[in-house]
Amino acid sequence: MIGIFDSGMGGLTTVRAIIERLPGYDLVYFGDNARTPYGNKSRETIIHYALQNTEFLLSQGAKIIIVACNTASSVATDSIQQTYHVPLFEVISPAVDCALQTSKHLQIGVIGTKATISSNIYPFKIKAKCPEARVFSQACPLLVPLVEEGWLNKPETRMIVKKYLIPLKTRQIDTLILGCTHYPLLKKSIQAKIGKRTTIIDSSIAVADSVADYLQSNPEIDSQLSKQGQTTFYVSDVTEHFQKTAETILKRRVHLNYVRL
Repeated sequence: MIGIFDSGMGGLTTVRAIIERLPGYDLVYFGDNARTPYGNKSRETIIHYALQNTEFLLSQGAKIIIVACNTASSVATDSIQQTYHVPLFEVISPAVDCALQTSKHLQIGVIGTKATISSNIYPFKIKAKCPEARVFSQACPLLVPLVEEGWLNKPETRMIVKKYLIPLKTRQIDTLILGCTHYPLLKKSIQAKIGKRTTIIDSSIAVADSVADYLQSNPEIDSQLSKQGQTTFYVSDVTEHFQKTAETILKRRVHLNYVRL
């Protein structure tokens, strides 16, 4: 099966994208909502959590790991690769590739948590592939708590989104990477505030396409994956809000299994 983890509920957007792109594949998801958000944690703590999450998914039978968390992807990918020798996908590289293919003027904006933005992982990866690209980054620390709280359509949330996007809008970016898997849940507000001329890159869709391409090119790995159409959900804290949000995102009934790491 395919294993996916995130710091909370944001990774469910990746689950949705994988289900749409690879229907029938068995998935196991771990949402570490008891320890969310990761974006304001130290590098050492994020790596520790990411390794624990990966080990848990592997113990459940995962053959492929998707780090559906930009913060963990930005600081813990190398540690995961060095510790566990399994196919590993993070959400940053596919989003970078998609942005470079999409951007007409190479004016690219990135929004994410403090940890993701301070890591400079997006500018580094973008400029490594396209030195002439201009990258403008903006940390948006309040957005994950607002999503986790369910304040998706509150006027306060729209006001905060607008305030965060003003510096990027003045740069006249033509492409905006949502550098956090929570942010697709705010996509309508983000698109409205950044403007119709700016193309939004959803990292959850980009990584789903990347996994699908990999499996097509590696049939020996694909043959090892179970395909009963089952998705199992684990969380580090079972809450009514997480349950409701998960069912809203996935448009289906969801059973949450509690696990303590």
